[in-house]
Amino acid sequence: MLVLRLFRVGKKNQPSFKIVVTDKRNPTRAGRFVEEVGFYNPVTKEKVLSKERVQYWLSKGVQPSPTVYNLLVKEGIVEGKKIAVQKKSKKAAPAPAAPVAVPAAVPAAPAAPSGPVA
Repeated sequence: MLVLRLFRVGKKNQPSFKIVVTDKRNPTRAGRFVEEVGFYNPVTKEKVLSKERVQYWLSKGVQPSPTVYNLLVKEGIVEGKKIAVQKKSKKAAPAPAAPVAVPAAVPAAPAAPSGPVA
């Protein structure tokens, strides 16, 4: 399956990324890719995208990674909401509480007649 994702290049502590179309099984660094469709430098916030090629690959069924999807939304190439990329901590989110079983009300015994007792 082909995906549209970031391909890390650059020196240590100076990341920059190529935006590439690649097989999902290939590694994110030093893997082969089908085509380079853009470039992203998170340090300088520089982005270069080939809009036509990105739209072509998306029309062919290529799935973008969440980060690339958010970049495409920000650039206006894709319509929609951004995806939450950060994983939520299991400790921060409490487990959903099980529904509490409420015992059914026991019907009361019929009251004795309140007349004079003989």
